[in-house]
Amino acid sequence: MSEKLWGGRFSSATDARANDFQSSIRFDARLYRQDIAGSVAHASMLGRQGIIPANDAAAIVTALKALLADIEDGKAEFSVDAEDIHMNIEKLLTERIAAGTTASAAAADTSAADAGKRLHTARSRNDQVALDLRMYLKDEIAEITGQLAELVSTLLRLAAGHTATIMPGYTHLQRAQPITLAHHLMAYVEMYLRDADRLLDCRGRTDVMPLGAGALAGVTYPVDRQFVADALGFPAVSQNSLDAVSDRDFVLELLSCLSILMVHLSRSAEELVLWSTLEFGFIEMDDAYSTGSSIMPQKKNPDVAELIRGKSGRVFGDLFALLTVMKGLPLAYNKDLQEDKEAVFDAVDTVRLCLPVYTQMLATMKIHKEAMYLAAQKGFANATDFADYLVKKGLPFRDAHEVTGRLVLHCIGEGLAIEDLSLAALREFSGVVGEDVYDAISLEACLAARNGVGGPAKEAVEAAISGAAGRLEALRVSLSQIKPQKE
Repeated sequence: MSEKLWGGRFSSATDARANDFQSSIRFDARLYRQDIAGSVAHASMLGRQGIIPANDAAAIVTALKALLADIEDGKAEFSVDAEDIHMNIEKLLTERIAAGTTASAAAADTSAADAGKRLHTARSRNDQVALDLRMYLKDEIAEITGQLAELVSTLLRLAAGHTATIMPGYTHLQRAQPITLAHHLMAYVEMYLRDADRLLDCRGRTDVMPLGAGALAGVTYPVDRQFVADALGFPAVSQNSLDAVSDRDFVLELLSCLSILMVHLSRSAEELVLWSTLEFGFIEMDDAYSTGSSIMPQKKNPDVAELIRGKSGRVFGDLFALLTVMKGLPLAYNKDLQEDKEAVFDAVDTVRLCLPVYTQMLATMKIHKEAMYLAAQKGFANATDFADYLVKKGLPFRDAHEVTGRLVLHCIGEGLAIEDLSLAALREFSGVVGEDVYDAISLEACLAARNGVGGPAKEAVEAAISGAAGRLEALRVSLSQIKPQKE
C-alpha cells in the first residue's frame, strides 16, 4: 500500500517541501472528533446497506472508537506525511485493524485485515472535509452563543443596579443629553442579543449534511444519506452534490457574524478605555484586568480592553481573507478551500478568548456614579429639554431652538449652566418662561420625561431589562436543546 492513500496513480514520491506546504494536519488536527464521528456513521451505513460486509463495518466502528480514546489519552500521534486529519485517521485505522487481526482470523477470512481499507468506499475527502467542518462549527457556534449569554446576563445584572445612575449620553463624543448607565449598557445588550440570533441563524444553515456528494457528482453506491444525517444529528441533507463540496457560505456567514460581534466588543472596549481615563473618570478597571508601565510607576493601563479592541482587526482579516479566496473559484472543489480552516479557526479561537475575559472585566470594574452625574450636569445636556419646555409653553420649535441656542451661548460666556440663571435672567430670553422651568430641566426630570418604549426613564429601562431577560431565557432554552456532536 502506498504511503499516500491516493498514491497509486503516482510513480514518485511527493517533494518534501511540497508535502509540507500542502499538509494541513498542523491546524486541522482539531477536527479528529468530528472526523471519527462521521466515519463511524458512514461505516455503519455502509454495513447496513450491504455496501461492505457487516463484519468489516463492525470492526471499523470498534477500531474508530478505540482510536478516539487513544487520541484523547495522548496515545496516538498524527503524521505530516498523511497530509490532513482525514487521511491520518484512515491510515491509523487501517494499520490498527491489520495489526490487530490474528493469524487464525486472517486464515478464516482473508479480508479481515483489510477492513479499514473499505471505510472510504462511497466517500470522497471533498464531502468528508465539508462534513467535518460543518460538525465542528455547529459545536463552536453553540459554545460562542453560550458565552454571549453569560455576557448578556452580566450586563443585565449591572444595568439593574444602575437604573438611577445618571450620566451624559454622547453624540460626536460631545455631551448631548442625560441618560442612565443602565440605558447605555442595555444598548449593548441589544447588540449582543442580535449577535446571538445571527449565530443561531447561521448555525441553522450550517446544519446540513453533505456526505454522499462524493468528489462532486455523488456516488454510484446505494448509500442512505438520511441514515447518516440522523446518526449525526443533521436535520437536512445537501440537495446538490456540486454545491455540497464547494459551498463555504456557512463559513463566510460565521466569519461575518463573528466580525459584527467583534465590532460590538471593540466599540464597548473603546468606551471603557475612555471612561477609565482621568479626563472621564467614570470607571476604574480591576487590578486583575489592568497592567502597569515598565517606566512610569503611576500608570494603570486598560490593556485587556485595548487588546480586545485590537483583536477585532484579525477577525475582520479572517473574513476578508476567505472572501478573497472564494471570489474566483470555479465549481467544484479546489485546493484553495483548504484556506478556510485557518481563517475560521483563528476567528473562533479569538472570539472565544475575548468573550469570557471581557465579561469578567465588566463584572469587576468600579463605577464612579458621582463622576458620571457631574459630567451630565456640565455640557448643557438639558438644553433640548429647555427648548421642549418653551415649545410646551407655545413657542414654535424652531424659535425655541434659536432661543435656547442664544441662551447656551450666554451661559458659556458667563461660565454658568442653564439652571444657574435666575428666573429673571431666563425671562430675558423668552417671556414664556415660568417658575416651573427649574423642575422641567433638572436631570432627573429630563430622564423621567423620556419614558417611551426604549427610552432612558427608569420605568422604561426596567421594562427593557425585563424584556431582555425573557429573551435571554429563550436563548438559553434554545442552547439547551442543542446536543454537541461527540462520539
